[in-house]
Amino acid sequence: MLNTLKIEPLTKEAFAPFGDVIESEGRDYFMINNGSTRRYHQLADVQLDEQGQGIISIFRTEMLDYPLQLKMLERHPFGSQVFMPLFGHDYLVVVAPVGDGSMNIDPSTVRVFRASGRQGVNYHRGVWHHPLMVLRDHDEFLVVDRSGPGNNCDEVYFDESVQLTIALD
Repeated sequence: MLNTLKIEPLTKEAFAPFGDVIESEGRDYFMINNGSTRRYHQLADVQLDEQGQGIISIFRTEMLDYPLQLKMLERHPFGSQVFMPLFGHDYLVVVAPVGDGSMNIDPSTVRVFRASGRQGVNYHRGVWHHPLMVLRDHDEFLVVDRSGPGNNCDEVYFDESVQLTIALD
């Protein structure tokens, strides 16, 4: 299978099967702090199993070489995972549906989104995704995810016959 994946804009509607888009644009809010602050409330739900706890981290990452052939995806079966850009740079989000819970991914279901530096993502539990794909070196993200017992990261590598490529236009 040879396929160059089309990069789509990240929208709440298009990303809904995979998780939540975290942004204030077009979202409801209410005023707090004596009217000086807009609170955009509950933009995403942190999903955790009963044994895990939510943690906050910062990830610093480097840009990959493009065009890029996707070789693998990962998922977190015990908790959701939030990525919120700290420096305001665009980045790419590669996802595939949860599927039947097995380690099988249908390559035809893989999608690529371009997120603006004002949008975060919350991958729901079990959603297949690629590790961070930044478009500038040394980019940083605030990450909210699960810590606790058990292996919370499954990785699957595509067979050599599957060639999914991402090219920056």
